[in-house]
Amino acid sequence: MAESDRSDRLAGKYFDAAIDLLRQVRDEEGDRISAAGRLIADTVAAGGRVFSFGAGHSSLPAQDTVYRAGGLAVMNLLSVPGVVGVDVRPATLGSALERVDGLAAAVLDTSPLRPGDALVIISLSGRNALPVEMAMNARALGIKVIGVTSVAYADATKSRHVSGSYLKDHCDLVLDSRIPVGDAELTLPGIDAPFAPASTVVTSAIMQAVVATAAGALAERGIDPPLLRSGNVDGGHEWNARVMTDYADRIFYRQ
Repeated sequence: MAESDRSDRLAGKYFDAAIDLLRQVRDEEGDRISAAGRLIADTVAAGGRVFSFGAGHSSLPAQDTVYRAGGLAVMNLLSVPGVVGVDVRPATLGSALERVDGLAAAVLDTSPLRPGDALVIISLSGRNALPVEMAMNARALGIKVIGVTSVAYADATKSRHVSGSYLKDHCDLVLDSRIPVGDAELTLPGIDAPFAPASTVVTSAIMQAVVATAAGALAERGIDPPLLRSGNVDGGHEWNARVMTDYADRIFYRQ
């Protein structure tokens, strides 16, 4: 096979790998995803607030649920300066901050979160101090915690938290992304490292499935889910302004 033919097939192999992972999650995590959606619906119905958090690239699926067309207006991002995304300089600082003990407590103490709220914590490995302590401290405050992580990391890596525990050990619900350790789906002779991560694709799908379930669960209870519409369709801005006014006390990304 010519080198160009071999490389041209990689895109298809990547899509196949991502689709296989999505099928695994659909078939094996479906019940827990539904439970997570109902937990968020319970929180919204009770007047609570909903936040999502992730560090580094794990922040992307969290951000993807906030202030977006087709999503719940009440999804908020719990932001930790220097950790959310890779815009901090140097980018490696974000990885270092994930390993700082005590940072999660300071973030929660100064956040709007309160007992009865819900927090989704996304961490692929679930091994660093920040997501572990975020879950521990949030539950101690009476906040419901949904963890989205790859459980396989607990068997293949050592926790970086003093307790020796992982994110999965401190959640009310755990959604397993099924991402293999190392987060790289492809290998090729002549390339020394595996490549082509799929965690963002799969975890974003999990988050959107949870939000979709929450919207459906609210509708089943006779509650009009506070969904946002695209600002690029006629009437979208007016619709969104009404929803944001109705739920102003639970939306924090406008402040």
